[in-house]
Amino acid sequence: MRVLAVIPARGGSAGIPLKNLAQVGGVPLVARAVKAAQRAELIDQVVVSTDHMGIAQAAREAGATVVERPVELSGASASSESALLHALDALVVEPEVVVLVQCTSAFIDPADLSEAVRKVLEGEADAVLSGVSNHAFLWTPEGEGVNHDRSSRQMRQDRAPEFRETGAFYVMRTRGLREHGHRFFGDVTVQQVPARHAIEIDDPEDLEIVRALAPLVDLPEPIDVDAVITDFDGVHTDDRAYVDSDGREMVLVSRSDGMGVSLLRRSGVKLLVMSTEHNPVVAARARKLGVPVLQGLAEKRTVLRDWLTIEGLDPARVAYVGNDVNDLGPMSLVGWPIAVPDAHPRVRAAARVVLTRQGGDGAVRELCERVLAARPELPEPTAPKAALRLGVPKPVAIGDVLVGDGQPVYVIGEIGINHNGDLDLARRLIDVAADAGCQAVKFQKRTPEICVPLEQRSQIRQTPWGEMTYLEYKERTEFGLDEYTQIAKYCDERGLHWFASPWDVPSVEFLEEMDVLVHKIASASVADHELLRALASTGKPLILSTGMSTLSEIDQAVEILGTDKLIMMHATSTYPLPPEEANLRAITTLKERYGVPVGYSGHERGLQISLAAVTLGAVTVERHITLDRTMWGSDHAASLEPAGLEHLVRDIRIIEQAMGDGVKRVFPGEEAPKARLRRVTV
Repeated sequence: MRVLAVIPARGGSAGIPLKNLAQVGGVPLVARAVKAAQRAELIDQVVVSTDHMGIAQAAREAGATVVERPVELSGASASSESALLHALDALVVEPEVVVLVQCTSAFIDPADLSEAVRKVLEGEADAVLSGVSNHAFLWTPEGEGVNHDRSSRQMRQDRAPEFRETGAFYVMRTRGLREHGHRFFGDVTVQQVPARHAIEIDDPEDLEIVRALAPLVDLPEPIDVDAVITDFDGVHTDDRAYVDSDGREMVLVSRSDGMGVSLLRRSGVKLLVMSTEHNPVVAARARKLGVPVLQGLAEKRTVLRDWLTIEGLDPARVAYVGNDVNDLGPMSLVGWPIAVPDAHPRVRAAARVVLTRQGGDGAVRELCERVLAARPELPEPTAPKAALRLGVPKPVAIGDVLVGDGQPVYVIGEIGINHNGDLDLARRLIDVAADAGCQAVKFQKRTPEICVPLEQRSQIRQTPWGEMTYLEYKERTEFGLDEYTQIAKYCDERGLHWFASPWDVPSVEFLEEMDVLVHKIASASVADHELLRALASTGKPLILSTGMSTLSEIDQAVEILGTDKLIMMHATSTYPLPPEEANLRAITTLKERYGVPVGYSGHERGLQISLAAVTLGAVTVERHITLDRTMWGSDHAASLEPAGLEHLVRDIRIIEQAMGDGVKRVFPGEEAPKARLRRVTV
C-alpha cells in the first residue's frame, strides 16, 4: 500500500456536540470525508480513527476501516498527528504517504486530494496542505499592518500571492512524519482549492453556512432508492392555485414529469403521492401519472411509516420529496430526504439532496432521472413470442403513459357519437371523464359518403333536428377540423388523452393530421384490411377491439398490424350486453395467444362486469359515457352516466390496491388482533 488516508473523528466537540455526525446534504460529515478520500484516485485505503461508537458505525457504513482511538488520545488537547501515528501503529502498515483528512471540511474535491498526493509521490514536495488564495489585509489590534505597509497600500495584483490554510487535508511522507512528529517538514507546498470548498466548521454558524451551500457545491449524484414518495403542492406544482369563475381549482404542472414517472414505474421503483389537503386536483393528477395517492393526512410521518412497513421497504432506500415544514416528519424517516430549491429553509437544511428545478417546472422529472441513473439499464422489451412464453406481455406507451400488466388501468371514456354533433355537449362529456378520473376519451370518425351503404343513404330518419335522410343525419353529427381542434385543446386543458376510431382511410389521414397519440380500431373494422394497413403504416400504438370476431379473423388482423405496439380489447358487440355473453375469460385467451396487453371494452349496464374484467387482468377499460341514458341516440342506453363512471374509476383504483403483490405477510393492522386473539399451542 502506497497511500493511506486517516480521518480523525473523535466524539467530543466544544463548539457543536457530536460535530462529526452532523449532516450536510443529508450525509454525516465523517461519511462525506470518507467518500471524498475513497474517490481520490491515488488513495489506497481509508481509515477513521475514533473513540465514539456512533461515528464508528457511520464510518463503516461509508466503507472505511475503523481504528479505535484510546481515551488518552481523544481529548481536546490531543493532536491530529497523534491520531495518525496511532492509526499507523494499530494497522501495522507503513505506507509511503499518509494523508490527514479532516471531517470539519464538508467540501473536499477528490481531484484536489489526488493532486496533492501526486506531488508527494513524485518528489515535488515532502508535505502538502490545502489552501485558498487570500488577498485580505490583516491588522494587529494595535492598528499595525501584518501583511502590508499601511502607509503604502499596494494594488491587489501587485501583492505576492498568499494562501490561507483551510484545514481540509494534509499529505506527507510517512517517514518524515515519524521523524519529525508533526505534519510540516522538508519542502512544504500548497494545494490550492476553490474558495467555495474552504469553509471549516468550528461553530453552529459555520454549519448553517455549509448546509446552505451544499446544494450549490455538491455534484449531482445518482439517487439509489427503491421507492419515491412526493408531496404534491410545491413539488408537482409551483405551489400556486388558479381558480376560475366557477370556483374550479387548477394548478401548474410540468408535462415532462409524466414521462419521468412512467419510466420510473417501468424500472420497478414504487411511487406514492402524499398530500395534507384533500383536493380533487391532486387525485386527478395522480390518476394521470398512474401513481397512488394518499390525501387529507394530518400526520404524514405516521402514515408513511405504516406504508413503508406494509410495502416491506427499507427506509434507508426510500426518497421523500418535500417543500414545507409539514414534510420534515416524513423526511426524517427516510434515507434520502429531498427538497425543491425554493423549499422552506428548515426543509432545505434537512435535505440530503436539493433539486435544481422547482416544483411545476420539472422537479419530479429531475428526481426521476437521478433515480434512474442509479439503476441498471432496462433490458430491451421482450419479443412478443418470448413474452407469450413468459406470460408477461410488454407494456405499450401511449404518450407519457404505459399501458400493460403492472401499470394502473388505463380508463377510457368513450364519447363516440354521444355528442350528437354538439360541441358543447362534447365538452360536457369531456368534463365528466376528467372529473371521474379517466385518462382518455375516445370519439368516432367517419367519412359518411364512404361509410354509409348506398341502400341506407336515402332512408328517412326521425331526428331531434327533424326528418332527414340517414346520410344527412350522419353528416349532421360528424365533427370536422374546427370541432376536433377545439376538442384537442380542451382535452389538453383537462389533462386527458383523446383519440378516435377511424372507420375509413380518409379518417385515418384526418386523425394523423390531428397528431393523435393512438388509434382505436372498432370491432366492426377487424376485417377491413385496407383500413388496417393504413393504420399499421402510421407507426402509432393501436387498440384493437375484438367484438363480433373469430380467432381466425383476429389472426389475420394481427398479421397486418403486428404486435409491437398493439393493445387488444376483449369485447362482445351486443348492446346492451347481457352477463351470459360477457365471456370474460377470453381476456386470458387473447393474452396467451397473442402476447400483448389486453383490456376490456364493455357495453353492459352497471359496473360489475367491468370490475371483474380488471380482476382478470384487463389493463384498460373502455365504457361509453353519457349525461343521461334517456337521451336520443343509439349508444346512450348502454352508456354510463357521470355518477356511474365516477364509481367505476373509484372501484378500479380500489381493486388495484387490493390486488397487492401476492406476497403473504402480516400487515400492521393485524398486529393488535394477533396479539389479542392468536392462540399458540404445541
